[in-house]
Amino acid sequence: MMAATADDIKRLREETGCGIIDCKKALEEAKGDFNKAKELLRKRGLEMAAKKSDRMAKEGRVEAYIHNGNKIGAMVEVNCETDFVARSEDFCKFTRDLAIHIAASNPKYIKRENIPEVVLAKEADKEAYIKANCLLDQGFVKDPTKNIQDMLNELVAKIGENIIVGRFVRYKVGE
Repeated sequence: MMAATADDIKRLREETGCGIIDCKKALEEAKGDFNKAKELLRKRGLEMAAKKSDRMAKEGRVEAYIHNGNKIGAMVEVNCETDFVARSEDFCKFTRDLAIHIAASNPKYIKRENIPEVVLAKEADKEAYIKANCLLDQGFVKDPTKNIQDMLNELVAKIGENIIVGRFVRYKVGE
């Protein structure tokens, strides 16, 4: 195994938000390959999110965003396990970004399981419809290389709690 340098660990930690020890282990496992280490941390985040998904998330926050010009607004409820996490900087940033994303992208459903079968049956390209209309499947407006589910999984991995998008609403003047 190759020893990870302090600079590499710091850079990986800044880019992923993961802990120092996790970053060091990922870099060593990836034999110093930064991108491979990043991918390892992402996969571990998915695994961690799956393990935590059955835990109760009864705390959280409601975030509101009103776009410049006051013509579009969005509110989103995001739940977590503790009020401590609900007040954390990372959680607050995520909820703010999510409200901005909802205002910009106008999703209709939170996840693909929420789409009624009759609606999906009418679509010729079901996957394109899902990506356009399901919040968790949409590419993030500030970084289209990530979808909202990826961002949620990264936050779960970083914070260590189950996090759920509870509900949202978007308003546009005249709609």
